Amino acid sequence: MNRAEREAAVRRMLEQSSPPVPPDLCAEAVRRGGRVLRRRTLALRVMGLLLLAACVASAVWALTARPWAEPPSQTTPPVTGW
Repeated sequence: MNRAEREAAVRRMLEQSSPPVPPDLCAEAVRRGGRVLRRRTLALRVMGLLLLAACVASAVWALTARPWAEPPSQTTPPVTGW
């Protein structure tokens, strides 16, 4: 297509009447959008709670297991009889 044919095709498309829009299109879009927002909010809250639970669990484990402390030595005998 050359430029004149493309311009003529665009003019024909613009002159045509627009397709009919269903009357409940806006209400349906608002309903679906609200549902998507509620699901997203719920998912973010659940992920936040899971992250908080994981942080608490790792803090409790670290306080009880004390992975930073050296284990007691098993090679030297205990000192007795002082």
